[in-house]
Amino acid sequence: MSAPLVEAQGVVKRYGPTAALADGRLTVLPGESHALVGRNGAGKSTLVTILTGLQAPDEGTVRFDGEPAPPLADRDAWRSKVACVYQKPTVVPELTVAENLFINRQPLRRGFISWRGLRTRAAELLDTWDVRVDPEARTADLKVEDRQMVEIARALSFGARFIVLDEPTAQLDKREIERLFGRMRALQDSGVTFLFISHHLQEVYEVCQTVTVLRDARWITTAPVADMPRAALIEAMAGETIAEQAIQLREVEDTAPVLLDVRDLTSDAYENVDLTVRRGEVVGLAGISGSGKIELAESFTGLHTPTNGTARLDGRPLPFGDVQASLRAGVGFVPRDRHAQGLVFGMTIGDNATLSVLDRLGRYGFVGTDRKRGFATELIDRLDIHTEGPDQPVSDLSGGNAQKVVMARALASDPRLLVLINPTAGVDVKSKESLLSRVDTAREDGTAVLVVSDELDDLRRCDRVLVLFHGRVVAEHPAGWRDHELIASIEGVDHHG
Repeated sequence: MSAPLVEAQGVVKRYGPTAALADGRLTVLPGESHALVGRNGAGKSTLVTILTGLQAPDEGTVRFDGEPAPPLADRDAWRSKVACVYQKPTVVPELTVAENLFINRQPLRRGFISWRGLRTRAAELLDTWDVRVDPEARTADLKVEDRQMVEIARALSFGARFIVLDEPTAQLDKREIERLFGRMRALQDSGVTFLFISHHLQEVYEVCQTVTVLRDARWITTAPVADMPRAALIEAMAGETIAEQAIQLREVEDTAPVLLDVRDLTSDAYENVDLTVRRGEVVGLAGISGSGKIELAESFTGLHTPTNGTARLDGRPLPFGDVQASLRAGVGFVPRDRHAQGLVFGMTIGDNATLSVLDRLGRYGFVGTDRKRGFATELIDRLDIHTEGPDQPVSDLSGGNAQKVVMARALASDPRLLVLINPTAGVDVKSKESLLSRVDTAREDGTAVLVVSDELDDLRRCDRVLVLFHGRVVAEHPAGWRDHELIASIEGVDHHG
């Protein structure tokens, strides 16, 4: 048994009261491809930031080749140990491949950059690792897979032999994925070790020898991939504890009128989507990042314009590409990012909560202050927002209460269709329960509700959950699904396979 190349033990990382990692563990042997899997929020990203020296753990140890990890400030020492290739490029697109490979360390001649020397060194480096890319090419013109190989070659040039690949296949098609895996295997044979993070479990079986599972910020298991059948892997990721508590849902009447009727909707992010939501029905949309679920939901709120297909709300065509028009058509919206899209931080709670209904609070563009304050106070009470009153700045609020203000505004216009994207992201348990009970109230009011979420607890309230994979609806789960069944669909795995 060879000594571990990388070892993390008992790693803890907290952000305020939230433990992003409560017990992170990882042991990677030299020359292997080691998969790190877990659902969103399991702690994978936090562990990677600690393994790559972007932040220090609050507790626990990280060792490379048996030696303690370097101090955070010593970037050169970290670069010689580990590198991460992310979904989003860290190369400078306007520079050539050669310039990117040796950025800030170009060979000099008499105090000036030696361009010939730079090209020669770049060609040698690419040749050493069998990366077939022209050193003169502008990086922006490269295919995604070639750009990733340039990033890997740059990391190897610092002496690092441990490369973290974070969702490397997210933007690749099938042929490109095969080529990437071929290159990974060749690099492994040359002594490079990979930590491979992917939502596609199928890929774990194709390219990795060992797998580590995180769940709820804790290490669950590490095992050889060959000894871990898919059902066992999905169960380790899901944990079956919550699944046993089935939430009692009332059946939506099949006779209830269809409020949202979507036919053959297509865009860059999804294709040929058919979807209906009845009055008083809550439908969930699930899928990994890149599945198209968020873009689909945002299309109904006026943020995107599909290239084909139709969507009708209460019998009338939904106006695409116009947020104001979709609001007037009866769509309420809780966006995915309350900071960037949901709140105006320079304004009060009352102003934020009533932004969508100013036309009802006055005439000819003038808003009655008392009417607005009364309306806002009513919303604050209705959503149990903990505040001194409607005049308090929204920037004073905790995450949970800020999200309730966004929800209040979505409900203020009495929408026919309520679109919620990650409605409980980053809020405490009590606020989460309060926000989800609003979904139940909207259902009782006869609103059609669409919930897009990575959180299983959000989806548990739904009458049914549609799963998107690579832009297509691939499965539908009625209420009462088990966690592992839904996760298998989300991850693109046939659970019985």
